[in-house]
Amino acid sequence: MNKVIKHTFVICAYMQSPYLEESIKSILDQGSIKEGISEVVLYTSTPNDYIENICHKYNIKIFIGEGGGIGADWNGALAAVQTKYATIVHQDDLYDKKYGEMIINDFESQKDSNIVFTDYYEIDEYSKPRKRNINLKIKSLGLKLMSFWENKKYQRRVYSFGNFICCPAVSYNMERLKDFRFNEEMKMAVDWDAWERIMKKSGHVHYLPLKLMAHRIHSDSETTNNTLNKNREKEEHEMFRRYWGETMAKLLMKVYTNNQKGNS
Repeated sequence: MNKVIKHTFVICAYMQSPYLEESIKSILDQGSIKEGISEVVLYTSTPNDYIENICHKYNIKIFIGEGGGIGADWNGALAAVQTKYATIVHQDDLYDKKYGEMIINDFESQKDSNIVFTDYYEIDEYSKPRKRNINLKIKSLGLKLMSFWENKKYQRRVYSFGNFICCPAVSYNMERLKDFRFNEEMKMAVDWDAWERIMKKSGHVHYLPLKLMAHRIHSDSETTNNTLNKNREKEEHEMFRRYWGETMAKLLMKVYTNNQKGNS
């Protein structure tokens, strides 16, 4: 008897990333893939022979969208999902083989969770772990504080001090978020804006305090590019203003911009 596929890893691929194949391998090594309760597909708005050849090699179905920015691509990626749960995989990142299994179990144990997310660590261009700097330690502390309170009012209070959630470490309950869409006007704080709006919905956000994915930091990443051209600083300032007045927002930005140095 075939098992019901509950979860989709949808890889968001762009142009010709040299890390794409390694990312795909980490997904195919998932216990939930081998058990038949997760599947993998790929979404791209920049179809090319490189992506098509890799997908053909690993028998991965491709969905092609029009693109238009990060928000548009992430919306397109989620639109390709037919299962109850989904994870948007960034083409440069790697996942622990237990990620899918742990995420699905957590969703199943708490039916009203809108998103479930894990802790993470950083790797470099050579897939070597980067030193866990003060910024990552602060983010882990923020996540632990958020998970300490079930009341979303207090979770949002903690979240008002910064975006502690790593977007590729997040999985979505597609049945509960069927009307949700990422903001396609933003270039950098797309995820921060998304989690802030999801926190306002009925239901829960839940944190698994396990480092189950590796986020790659490298010179060609979208995070690095938007840090260099100040998009990140502009949009993060806008996010702080949602919670605080202008004076407090400026003060928090002076501290928060130190985080950008980690992507240099």
